[in-house]
Amino acid sequence: MTPYAWSRPRDREAGQSAVEFVGWVTVLLIAALAAVQLGFVAYAVQQAGTASRAAARVASQDPTADAGGAGRAATSAWLDTDVGVSGIGGDEVTATATVPIPSVLPLFSFPNAQRSTTMPVTTPATD
Repeated sequence: MTPYAWSRPRDREAGQSAVEFVGWVTVLLIAALAAVQLGFVAYAVQQAGTASRAAARVASQDPTADAGGAGRAATSAWLDTDVGVSGIGGDEVTATATVPIPSVLPLFSFPNAQRSTTMPVTTPATD
């Protein structure tokens, strides 16, 4: 038996842990990016709901007010929120907010988050 017989199997496995490390880091990085992207999706949907409720509330109380502006003001400034209001002058108003979903990686694009809210028109109390 040669004194260096133990080194031969070790030489064949050199670098294996580095390859495994790179593989697992890649998997963990993809999982982290997916979690962040899922958070962006949930945030955009929540912001669209907030904008539509705020716009519908303002439009149902005062048909001459800027309901779309109220909906945009209720969301984060860095989101390009689009709010439309329909049914003004009737018994109920419907506000629809559309918020683009930010992407973690510019290679992927996602559809916009859209939410609608319908509220009855309130008549002002007369004295």
